Amino acid sequence: MKILGIDPGYAIVGYGVIEYSGGKYSPVDFGAITTEADMPFPMRLQHIYNEIVSVIINNDPDEMAIERLYFQNNQKTAIAVAEARGVILLAAQMNNIAISEYTPLQVKQAVTGYGQAKKPQVMEMTRRLLKLESVPKPDDTADALAMAICHAQCSGTRLRNMLNSRNTIKTNGFYSGGKL
Repeated sequence: MKILGIDPGYAIVGYGVIEYSGGKYSPVDFGAITTEADMPFPMRLQHIYNEIVSVIINNDPDEMAIERLYFQNNQKTAIAVAEARGVILLAAQMNNIAISEYTPLQVKQAVTGYGQAKKPQVMEMTRRLLKLESVPKPDDTADALAMAICHAQCSGTRLRNMLNSRNTIKTNGFYSGGKL
């Protein structure tokens, strides 16, 4: 299974594609999509969308894992991140990529085995699991790879499969739960 992990943002979007097979992880592609602060916001969203589509086309992932948004203190930032996340979700949906969402706690638990792990611990364990020489930079890239690892860990569980089957709704011959 090829998984695209995303750490959403509007200044920096981290992405990481891994191959998961037989309990082993292999890095395929990773990096960051950046936008300039002086770029009009709609153009930033368009750039993010176009770049995510390019990542999808170049890597042909089976599924995408993205951070579930949680309430932040700065509402202006939260709204902008939510808008960027929306164009990322649209890019995946338009390319028939199954989408799963995870909280930071779930990612920490899946990658390190401890839900209260600190960011450097998650980044180091991500590096080790993927057998990388160094932790990918910027941090958003490492976070995206951790997101993909989390999905690999969770996607085969009985609970996850039950939740997915409950959340899949057939309408007019199409399923809202992802790829068929």
